[in-house]
Amino acid sequence: MTFGQRLAWDDTVLPFQLDHADIRGRVARLDGVLDAILEQHDYPPAVEALIAEMALLTALIGQTIKLRWKLSLQLQSKGAVRRIASDYFAPAKEGDPARMRAYASFDGDMITDGDAFAQLDEGYFAVLLDQGQGTTPYQGITPIAGAALRNCAEAYFAQSEQLPTRFALSFGRSTEPGGAEHWRAGGVMLQHMPQASPSATGGGSGEGGLLAARDIVHGDDAENWGRANHLLDTVETLELIGPSVSPADLLVRLFHDEAPRVFEMQPVRFGCTCSEERVRNSLSIYSARDIASMTTDEGIVTADCQFCGAHYRLDPATLGFDAPEAPGDTE
Repeated sequence: MTFGQRLAWDDTVLPFQLDHADIRGRVARLDGVLDAILEQHDYPPAVEALIAEMALLTALIGQTIKLRWKLSLQLQSKGAVRRIASDYFAPAKEGDPARMRAYASFDGDMITDGDAFAQLDEGYFAVLLDQGQGTTPYQGITPIAGAALRNCAEAYFAQSEQLPTRFALSFGRSTEPGGAEHWRAGGVMLQHMPQASPSATGGGSGEGGLLAARDIVHGDDAENWGRANHLLDTVETLELIGPSVSPADLLVRLFHDEAPRVFEMQPVRFGCTCSEERVRNSLSIYSARDIASMTTDEGIVTADCQFCGAHYRLDPATLGFDAPEAPGDTE
């Protein structure tokens, strides 16, 4: 393949395993998904960067877990950016793409120039796993830590799952010759294979006493983990987000001595699950008096999806648990 030839790997996640190191991983490449997520809102650049990083983490982590329905990453903060939420929906059937969505809420008056992570303050990073009807959702939480969202995710896996995890990420706006500016993101996730039982107890050596990878792996595992991380340190930005290096070629370049083995690539697309029916269900717990307080001067109840921007206009007479009428037409 000649240098500069564009590859058709956009919006994909490639699972792999390093057989000589007992480490699994993912390579993710996103572009159209990010454009679809970010074009729904007029976010400041720092907020866009945080959403791009969160979406990339969501794609990498979501494909790692054997999902039947949804994985969510959420961040709550007392800083300028108050909340970031992203969802990864498992493919409905084999061969289908996974779907993703994300959004952020923020105080525009508090946004500053410079480092995106500086827009966050005290708060927490959460991973939520919902396998659908008939199951109990799982939630794991860790404090905001480090200097990037990837550090929060690494701290979560070390603290909550005792799985040494490492992310190398790159993202930003890109313009190729003859093309329009668009978002690109690429990343590699490494994760040590689970042990038979947790191996670390008590406080850790990470920020605020959190567990870190060095607290969990020992002996040969620690040597393998350190070697794989050293190799990942050599990855270059253009290898992560450039259009001319395939994920498989990247793995061979980085880890050829670790016997990388790849699995089936997973396509990812933007997708939202909002619908009029879901809006009506969410309003079904309210009384007619409550619904009246939500009704506009035009005599309608409106609702907007924070993820995709869909706008719903509903007849208040058809809403709430004591609605006397059946639903009518909506826009």
